[in-house]
Amino acid sequence: MLSIRNIVKQYGSYRALDDVSMEIEQGSIFGLLGPNGAGKTSLIRIINQITAPDSGEILFNGQKLNQSHIERIGYLPEERGLYKKMEIGEQIIYLARLKGLSTDEARRRIKMWFKKLGIESWWNKKIEELSKGMQQKAQFVATVLHEPELIILDEPFSGFDPVNAEVIKNEILELNKNGATIIFSTHRMESVEELCDSIALINKSHKILEGKVKDIKGTYRNNTYLLEYAGSKAEINGAAPFTVVEENNTGDEYRLKLQLAAGGDANSILSHFMAKGHISRFEEVIPTMNEIFIDKVNQMN
Repeated sequence: MLSIRNIVKQYGSYRALDDVSMEIEQGSIFGLLGPNGAGKTSLIRIINQITAPDSGEILFNGQKLNQSHIERIGYLPEERGLYKKMEIGEQIIYLARLKGLSTDEARRRIKMWFKKLGIESWWNKKIEELSKGMQQKAQFVATVLHEPELIILDEPFSGFDPVNAEVIKNEILELNKNGATIIFSTHRMESVEELCDSIALINKSHKILEGKVKDIKGTYRNNTYLLEYAGSKAEINGAAPFTVVEENNTGDEYRLKLQLAAGGDANSILSHFMAKGHISRFEEVIPTMNEIFIDKVNQMN
């Protein structure tokens, strides 16, 4: 859906984006990641045509990005932008009209979304009367009401308690299931693992990592395994096909993190222990996206 090619953005002497390229597939949930100040918001503003790149281009479904695409994009900014003293129902109708909906169609869709999110009584409330999390619900409705093909969510769970975060997560998944492509920018790596098909990581204005989540995690596998075992300590090593990285025990119950020896495989670990004790848990330790994020960013510092 979105092909981002060699984008450069300069603010005075500061280069916010330096030759950044990435591909966002139709129908995917794409994580745009990076530490504060990395350049994520600059790129999001360019996609939304709030600012323009100094060089490079973006293609939207094969066409060079232009004003006709704005109605096909929904944007939830990190810094929320609803008018605090305006009634919520009328405010969302106004925003929907800007995206091309008629008043009647906007009103019908708002009522549907308000019912779905359990906020039917909010129509005449003002934004300033709501908590931060509840304001977020109203802005989420404004973002998706016109059924955009591309939805850009910048820290969408900010201000939500766990219950409401789960509600919005499920709505994001439903929108994606119904065909929307979603760019998801967040610092919550557990949400990335749960929701995203692919990611790009930006740091210090450069893209430093891109790919499918499962492929990236596979690349960082390092033959480390977790094993819980009941038996004798004397049996842990011996002529072992592994190195013990961490060891915790209570009596004869052991929880071990093991590094597989070169040329070995997981079956060799199991074979070592199966004849000598009881194995209650055995699994490969694959680095989390949070660990990969920290490692890649630290490599540049």
